[in-house]
Amino acid sequence: MKAAAIQMVSSTSLDANLATARQLLEQAAEEGAELAVLPEYFCVMGHKDTDKLRLCEDYGTGRIQEFLAAAARELKLWVVGGTLPLRGPDDAHVFNTTLAFSPEGQCAARYDKIHLFRYDNGTDRFDEARVIAPGSRPVGFTITARDGSAWRVGLSVCYDLRFPELYRAHARAGVDLLLVPSAFTHVTGSAHWEMLLRARAVENLAYVLAPAQGGVHENGRRTWGHSMLVDPWGTVVAQRAEGVGVVTGTLSHRQLREMRAQLPALDHRVL
Repeated sequence: MKAAAIQMVSSTSLDANLATARQLLEQAAEEGAELAVLPEYFCVMGHKDTDKLRLCEDYGTGRIQEFLAAAARELKLWVVGGTLPLRGPDDAHVFNTTLAFSPEGQCAARYDKIHLFRYDNGTDRFDEARVIAPGSRPVGFTITARDGSAWRVGLSVCYDLRFPELYRAHARAGVDLLLVPSAFTHVTGSAHWEMLLRARAVENLAYVLAPAQGGVHENGRRTWGHSMLVDPWGTVVAQRAEGVGVVTGTLSHRQLREMRAQLPALDHRVL
């Protein structure tokens, strides 16, 4: 199965971001992808955290969800929108949510980001919990590829990457592919992004597909980018450093089986 990680440099304009996302999804479809995954905050990177509240939607309805469903249906591919703001537990908070849409345009899975990023180096400070409510459970879904093969997919978002217990829960559920749509900062991304993605692939013997925001945004924020596909051996199969574009690669069940047979670490778990 061919999969695509879409890299964006999202602006403060919903219209512009959706137009760019559509163009990139079309490119992914033209390149033969059966699955295309958008980055975290693909629909908006606001001037301030509370901009998310203005754009939040009720689950099952809204312009952003209609956009994702239509793109999946019209382009005949799985589309994962990772992420958009859905209504939270109160008026001051939203969920940072990944939604997966089938080629029929049906929502097949919803994951609310569990781990919320907080950073303070004495000069720069950021705390997602100011406007985002955390999710509470791992979520996975199954893709049936055009060749009839089934791929079990585990969902995660950005800061989740630092918490291996979430990915181990996905491994126990039998996942083949881990998705990590992200908007890593340039500072943390340059230090930890690739090593964490490769570690999650190796320790769980699964493919990792990580679409990211990658560049200098209208709001002044700089994200790391380096969207990539990593195979279960920890090899970076495809990658884009910065800027808008599509990273495509092929996932092989045969390769997955061979790697798991050669080093059956998942069968050796004790704890």
